[in-house]
Order: sequence, then C-alpha cells, then structure tokens
Amino acid sequence: MKVTRNLLTAALVFLVATTAHAEFTLATFTADVTEPIGHPGMGGGIEPAKEIVDPLFAKGVVLLGGEQPVVLLSIDWCEIRNDAYNRWREVIAEAAGTTPQHVLLSAIHQHDAPVADLTAQKLLDEVGLEKALMFPEFHEEAVQKTAQALRDALPHAQPVTHYATGVAIVKDVTSNRRAVHPDGTINFGRGSASPEKLQALPIDLVDPWLRSLSFWNGDTPIAVLSSYSAHPMSHYGKGFVTADFPGMARAMREKDMPGVQQIYFSGCSGDVTAGKFNDGSPENRPILAKKLYDGMKSAFESAERHPLTQADFRTTPLFLPPRSSEGFTEEDLYATLRDESKKTFIRNLAAMGLSWRMRCEAGIPIDVGALDLGKAVFLLLPAETFVQYQLTAQGMRPDAQVMTAGYGESAPGYTPSAAATEDHFNDHHTWLWVDPKIEPLINLAVQKVLLPTIE
Repeated sequence: MKVTRNLLTAALVFLVATTAHAEFTLATFTADVTEPIGHPGMGGGIEPAKEIVDPLFAKGVVLLGGEQPVVLLSIDWCEIRNDAYNRWREVIAEAAGTTPQHVLLSAIHQHDAPVADLTAQKLLDEVGLEKALMFPEFHEEAVQKTAQALRDALPHAQPVTHYATGVAIVKDVTSNRRAVHPDGTINFGRGSASPEKLQALPIDLVDPWLRSLSFWNGDTPIAVLSSYSAHPMSHYGKGFVTADFPGMARAMREKDMPGVQQIYFSGCSGDVTAGKFNDGSPENRPILAKKLYDGMKSAFESAERHPLTQADFRTTPLFLPPRSSEGFTEEDLYATLRDESKKTFIRNLAAMGLSWRMRCEAGIPIDVGALDLGKAVFLLLPAETFVQYQLTAQGMRPDAQVMTAGYGESAPGYTPSAAATEDHFNDHHTWLWVDPKIEPLINLAVQKVLLPTIE
C-alpha cells in the first residue's frame, strides 16, 4: 500500500504518546474468570455450563514508564461487547492508573465460554429473558477480580530492559472457512470441525505464522505473549467449559517456564478455523494443542532481542455502520426480540444487534490501538476480523513484527473482508451486525495507528 506524505499527515488524527529512552517496568497479573455452572455458553447458542473441564483466565501485563501505563489483557471468554467491554476497560484502567484507551483487551473466543453484553441482557430482561445471554453479577465479579489482581501486581513490577520478537510456522492446524469445491462453487461451511469432504479441499487464505513478543529483565524473561490466527475450538457446545487447545498449549508453556507469564491472543481469525485438520473428536484436542505449543516454543526460542528504548502508543476512533438488510433493521430486530415463538438464541441475537445499533446511533466509536516498541508493534482489532486485515497490517510495517490480536470490542460480530463479502459470506451468517462496506474503514484506522507521525 502506497501512502503519500500529505495523505498520511492529513489522516493522522489520533491520540499519541511517545516515550524515548525511558526506564520501563512490567507487572504481570492473572485472575480466574471461570463462569458458574448454568451460565449460557456462546451467548445462549449452545448448552449452558454443566461441568468445568479447565478454568478460564484473564491474563495480562502492565507496561509502565511511558506517558501512560499500557495494559495488554487476554481473556478466555467468547466475546466482550459494548458497555460490557467499556466496563472492563474503565475498571482495569482505574486499577492501572491509565485511561481506557490504553487498555488493549482481547477475548480469545473459545465458544464454551461467556459472551458479555450488558445492554443486550437488559433488553432481554424487558421481555422476560433474564440471564438468557449472560449473568451480570458474575460479569462484575470477574471484572473486579481481574482489577484487584492487577492492583496486587503493581508493587511487584520488574524492570524491563529488552523485548524479543520471534516467529514460527504452525503446521496442520488452520484453514479458511472458505471452501472451494471441485465444481467451482464456494461456501464458508468449513467450521472448527469438518467432515472428510471439506477436509479434502484446499486450505485457502490463512496466516501460518505464530508470533512471539517477550519482555526481559536482563537475561531473565518476565512475560511471553503469543499470537496466532485460529478459531480456538476443537469441539464444543455440550456444556463443558474449557479454554480448549490454546489453553492447553499455554499451560504446557507455563510448565516449561515457571514464573514467566504466558499470554495467548487469537489473531484475526473470523474466517480461520481448524476445520481441515479437525474432525471434532475429543482425541484431536491435545493433538492441536501440541502443534500450537510447538509453535509457541519455537517462536520464543528463535526470538531476536532488542533494547527497550521506546513505547509509542497510538489510538484512533473507528466508526462502523450497522447492518440494515432485511431482518437487521431496528424494526425487524425489535420484532424478533419480542416474538415469543422464536428460539431464545434468536432473540438473544436480536438483542445483541440492537445493542450495537444503539451504540452506533449514540456515536460511540471503537478504539483501534497499537503499542509500538520500534521493532515490534502490538495491534488490537475489533470483533471477528478476517485474516486479510492482519496480513494487510503486516504489509504496512515491513520494518517491524506486527503482532495482531483480534476480538477486541466484539459488538460488530463478523467483520468480513471485501473479498469474503463478494463471495456472499454475509448472505448466510447472522452473527454479523455491520454494513458490508467496511474494509476501507478498518484499513484506514490500522494505517493511522501503525505508521509513525511524519513531521
């Protein structure tokens, strides 16, 4: 992508904090945010929690020493949306002594986990569907527990002298939802688990590279962040709460490196699943976990270290218009919400769509943010952003490793690429509340936060 100096200068209207040659410290924190038995799974789309297979965690770091502390936080939940997302950032920011914009919060997107949207649940309460989408009291408990863990960690912040960047290919884990059949027809039916006929089709567009960003005090690692573009499910939907194969891989790395914080982020993977390499059998979960673990280990061990001398933070507002096709107008969504003949999950989806429309009408933007260390950039994008956005972002900064986390503010649902929209992805998916013409808007926001200010 070619950008003229004049165009870039005109476009760069964002909050910037630049720190050079500062002394940095890093605090790490972890909180158990496992949902209670009976909590809806995936926003009520699957069976509610009936057994805890393994706990769900909020894992984060706070980088101090810049103009404002910056929080990088990953949560083993499906999605955090609208005012629930705002609540997380506000409380975490207060605990860290920073602003909500400096809290880069991402859900990993496991499906046997909560979807949080407080406004949507209030709308459901009004039609007699209390706790159909989420348990608000549990949500607040999780927020406060995580904030307390952060506060407790701050006095133990360690000096950071270096950071390290590494990459490794993860083999035979991901494929695109897009399946091109022998007769030339295209659909997006390749989910997290797929039958043999879909497994036999080409992988299509993915990002096979796992990226590692680690923080060091001299020769001692403090925290390792790993990011990989994959829908994080092997099998799901029966009420067995789990962090799935990313959680298993993360736990394996924790055993390798006791005392070193391990954080995993799902990259842009709205259209990337394990479907080509996963039949959905329980036996395949540890196989996928081992492959992801191998990538985490290799990326860390091959990493190149750099002195930490800067931490530039940039953020810009992103406005995405709501979807207004048949079934998605305000009138249609309210009709669905109030229709007692509809399944509860369909009414939940309508409430989430209305919650997003209310946000849009109120003019509340999504914050796209990036922490730029020089040779590494951590970029947060919203919702179920498709992998093409991640690849485009990497092309904008060939001088640095761009580690992208998806599933930030998740209210838009799927955020398809223009190519996927042309292939009619939008025609068959209801977890999608944005207008199809969004790719230029997202790419411009990414450009603003990835490219340094030109004097």
